[in-house]
Amino acid sequence: MLTDNPARKTSVSPVSTAVTFDQVVKRYGDHTVLDHLDFEVRQGERVTLIGPSGSGKTTILRLLMTLERVTEGVIQVNGQPFSGLPEKQLRRARRHIGMVFQQFNLFPNMKVLDNITEAPVQVLGLSRDEAAERARDLLDLVGLADKADVHPTRLSGGQQQRVAIARALAMRPDILLLDEVTSALDPELVQGVLDVLRDIAQATDITMLCVTHEMGFARDISDRVLMFDGGRVIESGPPERMFSEPEHERTRDFLGAVL
Repeated sequence: MLTDNPARKTSVSPVSTAVTFDQVVKRYGDHTVLDHLDFEVRQGERVTLIGPSGSGKTTILRLLMTLERVTEGVIQVNGQPFSGLPEKQLRRARRHIGMVFQQFNLFPNMKVLDNITEAPVQVLGLSRDEAAERARDLLDLVGLADKADVHPTRLSGGQQQRVAIARALAMRPDILLLDEVTSALDPELVQGVLDVLRDIAQATDITMLCVTHEMGFARDISDRVLMFDGGRVIESGPPERMFSEPEHERTRDFLGAVL
């Protein structure tokens, strides 16, 4: 068990709900991806979204990262409206959210340490020394303390993804979004990344919203699993029930195909 974790918040907000989707609709032309979606994620909760490709899971994360805008409905983060904010307020609110993408998106011309320190310096206003100290702590957390001065192109895919996790945590987000973070990795590299995320889940109070096809990982870290189909949540529950005794036929069919 990790202690005194550099990703851990020093204070806890009194708001109990981290993320709320209230009748959220997302359309692309005539195609509806999210269909009047309602769900909540409590602060400190680990929620995994499962379901077939095209069911709207990644769109949820993209809306929270403001890479997409809602068509209808309201999103709240930490009890405050998030969708429809002016750009300046949106940038401020977005600081509470970190995301780890399928692709690592590291700057190849910058060393690992600089990849992690750039946003805390430019966005949060940390000094270079303070940002570097935070980055080194996080590199130690993800098992890459000896790679601070290496360029990302000299790292394996699994190592690059662990740097991406450290970079997201360097902003001290309240909410961490994980979008199929192992899908671009060779099979032998997947376990190392999943182990890091398990450690973070066990040692911090950060809220996690995860999209994954790694059902064993979902079972291990989740407080709740949501099954998506057709842009809606069709079933939700604790992982023990969802993976052992799902109630919805569509859930049973999906899990039967992936387990």
